[in-house]
Amino acid sequence: MTKELEKLIGNQFLEIANAIESGNFGNKIKIGLTTLGSEHGSQSLIDGALLAKKELTNIEIVLIGKGHPDFESYETDCQNEMHDIMDKLLENKKIDACVTNHYNFPIGVSTVGRVVTPAMGKDMMIATTTGTSALTRTEAIFKNAIYGIIAAKAVGIEDPKVGILNLDNARAVEIGLKTLKENGYNINFSESKRSDGGNIMRGNDLLMGSSDIMVMDTLTGNIMMKMFSSFTTGGKYEAVGYGYGPGIGFDYDKVILILSRASGVPVVKNAIKYAYQIANNNILKIIKEEYEAIKKAGYDEIISSFSAKCVSGNKDEKIIIPQKEVITEYISGIDVLDLDVACEELWKNGIYAETGMGCTGPIINVSMKNIEKAKELLKNAKFII
Repeated sequence: MTKELEKLIGNQFLEIANAIESGNFGNKIKIGLTTLGSEHGSQSLIDGALLAKKELTNIEIVLIGKGHPDFESYETDCQNEMHDIMDKLLENKKIDACVTNHYNFPIGVSTVGRVVTPAMGKDMMIATTTGTSALTRTEAIFKNAIYGIIAAKAVGIEDPKVGILNLDNARAVEIGLKTLKENGYNINFSESKRSDGGNIMRGNDLLMGSSDIMVMDTLTGNIMMKMFSSFTTGGKYEAVGYGYGPGIGFDYDKVILILSRASGVPVVKNAIKYAYQIANNNILKIIKEEYEAIKKAGYDEIISSFSAKCVSGNKDEKIIIPQKEVITEYISGIDVLDLDVACEELWKNGIYAETGMGCTGPIINVSMKNIEKAKELLKNAKFII
């Protein structure tokens, strides 16, 4: 009997023993890992794979780039060829998902990262972290929220809590998501841990992990990933978290997860575990189901409303500012980019108003006698909820 045959038979008996011990006799989930391009060298990626293999009994890791005797390997020293091999393995269903350092996703696809928040040691999704969900900001952040929900469900969180970071367009996104919920799509909004509460999250909420999913624009998400992952190491080595996550799009059929070139061994290990979870739970099926659900809840109409609100009526229309009066009341919850348009809406209806900035964001100030009418007008015009 040859040594190769002895090794093969030994491996088969080992797999049977592991299956008996774990009770799992199903097919293994095959996760690819590209091993070129890291700032810390190929060995750091391979070391992450070795750790993941120890923790997950029903996984088979396939290396692409630099290989290793413990794994099935497709060896090359060219990064372009490495990604060509990765794409072919995914297309031919030879692997269920792949973790890689860099990948150019098409427009409409962005990644949902996963971090460990420092205050409570709680996992939190960052939606999103690389890629471009849409070409306009409000639509992109709105879609990021849906992508975050998909990723959270794919790792086993059945009813994830969604928070929207307090950035430009946050209020418009909040209105869109709450309209989606009113139309029948279930969204479980989280509450800020700050005393004034609300669904718009502050910086404190990032640290505390107030939400299962923190929604923001992709560039901000990318910075957050770097801060969360490397705040204990000075920036050159990402030591905490699960990486920048899977690229999600409604028409996208590949499961590709992104690592930073600065990701260290612990993050590589966790990224492989992240890939294993979403592949095992069939994220592509979840994407299809969630898309069908939001379409039924008026997704297309909500997307159209974002572009409609950007236009401030007839540009040739002359707006007369009502006579100045004492203003003691304020209305919050208006997106900063809609603030001037919302103020004009009140002027056109004979209400004197001024814009300002409160402790929680943009506000419009009005008199006590006009506060209720102003709220009603702004609500009807979809500036507040």
